[in-house]
Amino acid sequence: MRRFIRTLLAATLLSASIAQAAIQVGGVDFKSELGAEKGTLALNGAGLRTRVGFKVYAMGLYLRAPLTDAAAIINDRGEKRIRIVLTRDLEAKQFGDALLAGLEKNHEPDELAALKPATDALIGALAAVGEVESGTEILLDQLANGATRLLVNGRQRGGDIGDVKFYPALLRVWLGIRPADNELRDALLGQPR
Repeated sequence: MRRFIRTLLAATLLSASIAQAAIQVGGVDFKSELGAEKGTLALNGAGLRTRVGFKVYAMGLYLRAPLTDAAAIINDRGEKRIRIVLTRDLEAKQFGDALLAGLEKNHEPDELAALKPATDALIGALAAVGEVESGTEILLDQLANGATRLLVNGRQRGGDIGDVKFYPALLRVWLGIRPADNELRDALLGQPR
Protein backbone atom coordinates (compact mmCIF):
# COMPACT_ATOMS: atom_id res chain seq x y z
CA MET A 1 0.00 0.00 0.00
CA ARG A 2 2.84 2.38 0.88
CA ARG A 3 4.45 1.76 -2.51
CA PHE A 4 1.13 2.46 -4.27
CA ILE A 5 0.75 5.78 -2.42
CA ARG A 6 4.34 6.79 -3.30
CA THR A 7 3.73 5.92 -6.96
CA LEU A 8 0.46 7.86 -6.97
CA LEU A 9 2.14 10.87 -5.32
CA ALA A 10 5.01 10.79 -7.82
CA ALA A 11 2.56 10.63 -10.75
CA THR A 12 0.58 13.56 -9.32
CA LEU A 13 3.73 15.68 -8.91
CA LEU A 14 4.88 14.81 -12.43
CA SER A 15 1.48 15.77 -13.87
CA ALA A 16 1.57 19.09 -12.01
CA SER A 17 5.06 19.92 -13.31
CA ILE A 18 4.06 19.05 -16.88
CA ALA A 19 1.02 21.32 -16.60
CA GLN A 20 3.22 24.17 -15.31
CA ALA A 21 5.81 23.91 -18.10
CA ALA A 22 3.95 23.80 -21.38
CA ILE A 23 7.13 24.02 -23.42
CA GLN A 24 10.87 24.22 -22.91
CA VAL A 25 13.03 26.33 -25.22
CA GLY A 26 16.79 26.56 -24.84
CA GLY A 27 16.53 25.12 -21.34
CA VAL A 28 13.88 27.67 -20.29
CA ASP A 29 10.40 26.56 -19.19
CA PHE A 30 7.37 28.48 -20.43
CA LYS A 31 4.12 27.87 -18.57
CA SER A 32 0.96 27.42 -20.62
CA GLU A 33 -0.78 30.22 -18.69
CA LEU A 34 0.17 33.25 -16.62
CA GLY A 35 -1.92 35.52 -14.44
CA ALA A 36 -2.37 39.09 -15.66
CA GLU A 37 -3.84 42.30 -14.29
CA LYS A 38 -7.35 41.54 -15.61
CA GLY A 39 -7.34 37.78 -16.17
CA THR A 40 -5.20 35.01 -17.59
CA LEU A 41 -2.82 35.03 -20.54
CA ALA A 42 -2.09 31.92 -22.62
CA LEU A 43 1.22 31.03 -24.22
CA ASN A 44 0.88 31.79 -27.93
CA GLY A 45 4.34 30.56 -28.85
CA ALA A 46 7.95 30.45 -27.70
CA GLY A 47 11.28 30.31 -29.47
CA LEU A 48 14.98 30.99 -29.31
CA ARG A 49 16.77 34.14 -30.49
CA THR A 50 20.13 33.34 -31.99
CA ARG A 51 22.72 35.70 -33.39
CA VAL A 52 25.78 34.58 -35.36
CA GLY A 53 25.21 31.02 -34.15
CA PHE A 54 25.00 31.95 -30.45
CA LYS A 55 21.89 31.56 -28.30
CA VAL A 56 20.98 35.00 -26.94
CA TYR A 57 17.60 34.47 -25.26
CA ALA A 58 14.49 32.34 -25.08
CA MET A 59 11.25 34.24 -25.59
CA GLY A 60 7.57 33.52 -25.07
CA LEU A 61 4.55 35.56 -26.14
CA TYR A 62 1.43 35.46 -23.97
CA LEU A 63 -1.98 36.67 -25.19
CA ARG A 64 -5.59 36.63 -23.97
CA ALA A 65 -6.41 34.10 -26.72
CA PRO A 66 -4.23 32.34 -29.31
CA LEU A 67 -3.60 34.22 -32.56
CA THR A 68 -1.45 33.23 -35.54
CA ASP A 69 -1.62 36.50 -37.49
CA ALA A 70 1.11 39.00 -36.65
CA ALA A 71 -0.98 42.04 -37.59
CA ALA A 72 -3.87 40.85 -35.40
CA ILE A 73 -1.50 40.44 -32.44
CA ILE A 74 0.11 43.84 -32.99
CA ASN A 75 -3.26 45.60 -33.33
CA ASP A 76 -4.95 43.85 -30.39
CA ARG A 77 -5.29 46.34 -27.53
CA GLY A 78 -5.69 43.70 -24.80
CA GLU A 79 -3.18 42.64 -22.19
CA LYS A 80 -0.06 40.84 -23.42
CA ARG A 81 3.26 39.69 -22.04
CA ILE A 82 6.62 39.17 -23.68
CA ARG A 83 8.79 36.97 -21.46
CA ILE A 84 12.48 36.89 -22.29
CA VAL A 85 15.04 34.81 -20.40
CA LEU A 86 18.66 35.49 -21.31
CA THR A 87 20.78 32.49 -22.20
CA ARG A 88 24.08 34.40 -22.02
CA ASP A 89 25.58 37.27 -20.02
CA LEU A 90 25.41 40.75 -21.53
CA GLU A 91 24.97 44.39 -20.68
CA ALA A 92 21.35 45.54 -20.37
CA LYS A 93 22.39 48.42 -22.64
CA GLN A 94 23.24 45.88 -25.37
CA PHE A 95 19.73 44.48 -25.10
CA GLY A 96 18.32 48.02 -25.26
CA ASP A 97 20.45 48.85 -28.30
CA ALA A 98 19.16 45.70 -30.05
CA LEU A 99 15.56 46.77 -29.31
CA LEU A 100 16.30 50.21 -30.73
CA ALA A 101 17.78 48.66 -33.89
CA GLY A 102 14.67 46.48 -34.25
CA LEU A 103 12.41 49.52 -33.88
CA GLU A 104 14.44 51.37 -36.53
CA LYS A 105 14.16 48.44 -38.99
CA ASN A 106 10.37 48.27 -38.65
CA HIS A 107 9.32 51.95 -38.53
CA GLU A 108 9.61 55.05 -40.65
CA PRO A 109 11.64 57.99 -39.27
CA ASP A 110 8.50 60.04 -38.46
CA GLU A 111 7.01 57.09 -36.54
CA LEU A 112 10.26 56.70 -34.59
CA ALA A 113 10.27 60.41 -33.77
CA ALA A 114 6.75 60.14 -32.32
CA LEU A 115 7.84 57.14 -30.22
CA LYS A 116 11.06 58.80 -28.98
CA PRO A 117 9.89 59.73 -25.45
CA ALA A 118 8.61 56.18 -24.85
CA THR A 119 11.69 54.63 -26.44
CA ASP A 120 14.02 56.80 -24.36
CA ALA A 121 12.14 55.81 -21.19
CA LEU A 122 12.51 52.08 -21.92
CA ILE A 123 16.14 52.28 -23.05
CA GLY A 124 16.99 54.38 -19.98
CA ALA A 125 15.30 51.89 -17.63
CA LEU A 126 17.19 49.02 -19.26
CA ALA A 127 20.53 50.83 -19.14
CA ALA A 128 20.05 51.48 -15.41
CA VAL A 129 19.93 47.72 -14.80
CA GLY A 130 23.60 47.36 -15.77
CA GLU A 131 25.00 43.90 -16.46
CA VAL A 132 22.54 41.03 -16.73
CA GLU A 133 23.52 37.41 -16.38
CA SER A 134 22.33 34.31 -18.13
CA GLY A 135 18.97 33.38 -16.56
CA THR A 136 17.82 36.98 -16.10
CA GLU A 137 14.10 37.32 -16.82
CA ILE A 138 12.83 40.40 -18.68
CA LEU A 139 9.08 40.96 -18.89
CA LEU A 140 7.50 43.50 -21.19
CA ASP A 141 3.80 43.80 -20.40
CA GLN A 142 1.02 45.61 -22.18
CA LEU A 143 -1.36 46.53 -19.40
CA ALA A 144 -5.15 46.71 -19.70
CA ASN A 145 -4.91 50.50 -20.17
CA GLY A 146 -2.42 50.10 -23.05
CA ALA A 147 0.64 51.21 -21.07
CA THR A 148 3.94 49.31 -21.24
CA ARG A 149 5.63 47.99 -18.10
CA LEU A 150 9.18 46.62 -17.79
CA LEU A 151 10.12 44.12 -15.10
CA VAL A 152 13.57 42.60 -14.65
CA ASN A 153 13.71 39.55 -12.37
CA GLY A 154 10.29 40.44 -10.99
CA ARG A 155 11.16 44.05 -10.15
CA GLN A 156 9.60 46.94 -12.06
CA ARG A 157 12.17 49.14 -13.73
CA GLY A 158 11.18 52.69 -14.59
CA GLY A 159 7.60 53.91 -14.59
CA ASP A 160 4.80 52.64 -16.78
CA ILE A 161 5.10 54.04 -20.30
CA GLY A 162 1.70 55.53 -21.15
CA ASP A 163 2.00 55.82 -24.95
CA VAL A 164 -0.51 53.23 -26.24
CA LYS A 165 1.33 53.08 -29.59
CA PHE A 166 4.57 51.93 -27.98
CA TYR A 167 3.81 48.29 -27.19
CA PRO A 168 2.59 47.56 -30.73
CA ALA A 169 5.83 49.16 -31.96
CA LEU A 170 7.84 46.86 -29.67
CA LEU A 171 5.99 43.82 -31.00
CA ARG A 172 7.13 44.74 -34.51
CA VAL A 173 10.73 44.11 -33.40
CA TRP A 174 9.85 40.38 -33.37
CA LEU A 175 6.67 40.20 -35.48
CA GLY A 176 7.18 43.02 -37.98
CA ILE A 177 8.13 42.99 -41.65
CA ARG A 178 11.83 42.81 -40.74
CA PRO A 179 11.83 40.73 -37.53
CA ALA A 180 14.91 40.24 -35.37
CA ASP A 181 14.80 36.51 -36.21
CA ASN A 182 12.48 34.82 -38.74
CA GLU A 183 12.47 31.46 -36.96
CA LEU A 184 11.67 33.15 -33.65
CA ARG A 185 8.84 35.08 -35.33
CA ASP A 186 7.30 31.83 -36.61
CA ALA A 187 7.64 30.22 -33.18
CA LEU A 188 5.95 33.17 -31.44
CA LEU A 189 3.08 32.89 -33.92
CA GLY A 190 2.69 29.23 -32.98
CA GLN A 191 4.14 28.11 -36.32
CA PRO A 192 7.57 26.62 -35.51
CA ARG A 193 9.55 25.50 -38.54
